[in-house]
Amino acid sequence: MRADRLIRVLFVLQSRESVTAAQLAAELETSVATARRDLEALSMSGVPVYPQPGRGGGWRLLGGARTNLTGLTEPESTALFALLGGARGAATEAASAVQKLLAALPAPFRHSAERAIGSTLADGAAWGDAPRSAPRELHTLQQAISHGRAIQLSYRTHSGIAVTPLGVAARGGHWYLLADPGDGPRMYRVDRIRGVSILDKEASPPSDFDLSSAWADAVAEVESLRGSTAAEVIVEKYAVSAFVSRFGRQASIQDAVGDGRMRIEARAQSAEALAEQLAGWSAAIDVVGPPEVHSALAELGRKLVERYE
Repeated sequence: MRADRLIRVLFVLQSRESVTAAQLAAELETSVATARRDLEALSMSGVPVYPQPGRGGGWRLLGGARTNLTGLTEPESTALFALLGGARGAATEAASAVQKLLAALPAPFRHSAERAIGSTLADGAAWGDAPRSAPRELHTLQQAISHGRAIQLSYRTHSGIAVTPLGVAARGGHWYLLADPGDGPRMYRVDRIRGVSILDKEASPPSDFDLSSAWADAVAEVESLRGSTAAEVIVEKYAVSAFVSRFGRQASIQDAVGDGRMRIEARAQSAEALAEQLAGWSAAIDVVGPPEVHSALAELGRKLVERYE
């Protein structure tokens, strides 16, 4: 459980002047690569952890070793507990450790840290994208949510959108903001936010708001839009696993057709979008139908021939 491990990493850093990734890996019984990722995750989340290169170097907490959490500033503690938000509903040990950390915080910081935990989700599903680092706007959004403040967004071609931030969630390598512009929760992809500012206006979710439920509703709406057009595809044995992984929830295996090949239903928001996604798999698949997807593939082929012949 990563949340539990991150807590242990922080305690190791607090008890020593510095620690290398190899030393940390040995203590936590993980790989060096995992230890390094954990250290980078803490640093990226706003916790003052930094590497010192050279002989005798290693990872350190800014200001030297600490023996308790009271050395963290309020923004640092909020960033840390937002990072640990994925421990909600996880193993009992991880959830218990988070509660102990909360209790160790100074009382003025505790409320914002609790908000940070309750407003962050880690969704293990994917929408076909490769993992990416957290966008720089994420910290600002978490600060606004933890302090109960409205925000103003510039999103794609729209500017000056005032919303109540409800929570953030990670899915398929991207971070998403769930926010209410006044007519109900909407989903915004954080890396598409061109600017965000915290307003001097109180704005908190309703008392009965449940982030997990609201996120599930938002995902279901997006999935329904993404999957309005379906195609029947025969996929070669060697490509089945990769094909299903790439399409995620928009792919469902129907049955086997012999020689290890599988009949799979693939979906997208339109025949054209589906054709664009299927075209790259042409050597490993046979698109059985429907006709509109055949036509979209043929049109895409004609455009490619015209441009590159």
